[in-house]
Amino acid sequence: MMEYTTRLLVFDLDGTLVDSKEDLANAVNVALESFDLPPLPHPVIYSYVGDGASALILRALPPERNGLLPEVLDRFLAYYRRHLLDTTRPYPGVAGALRKWAGIYRMAVLTNKGVAMTREILSGLSLDGCFFEVRGGDSFRTRKPDPEGLLHILREAGVEAREAIMIGDSRNDVRAGRAAGAVTCGVTYGLGASGFAGHPPDFTVDRFPDLFTRIRPAG
Repeated sequence: MMEYTTRLLVFDLDGTLVDSKEDLANAVNVALESFDLPPLPHPVIYSYVGDGASALILRALPPERNGLLPEVLDRFLAYYRRHLLDTTRPYPGVAGALRKWAGIYRMAVLTNKGVAMTREILSGLSLDGCFFEVRGGDSFRTRKPDPEGLLHILREAGVEAREAIMIGDSRNDVRAGRAAGAVTCGVTYGLGASGFAGHPPDFTVDRFPDLFTRIRPAG
């Protein structure tokens, strides 16, 4: 089993560090029902997560009602901001592993969720102190799978791409990592692991703490 030498770990948020799917699904259905649209089964909504709020709501809308996107999106965001932490929790082993290894590796978060909500979730779960940088889908001109955000974090950390690992649960994370020249790790417990079939990461882990058995600090 190959071991990777690294200086920087960059994590996705939803489906990787935190299990937020129920809060997201509840907010989507509240928004839909506000416009007399039928609610969706939660597993269907889970399959829509990963490309940011606009894409999530667009996928949830019936095609003939796509013109409602701005209003439904506003309703979704207004509700979700008030319910970010109703049921959202770190995945098993995340909090302990991050706190244990934060002094060994530099760590950052790069997600397609808005950065303000991301920071609020990390703070509310007492995880914010583990990361030197947190960036969201509204932090740059583009979002994952574009590598812009990851390349920015690499520059801020002063780390070569080959000494960094992008960790996430979806093909967007793999594609962004590969485009930036970083090593990629897929977590199989998240929402988008089925996408790894078409975009395989360099390695996968089934439990978050297993990541730290596959890597070692550089230098």
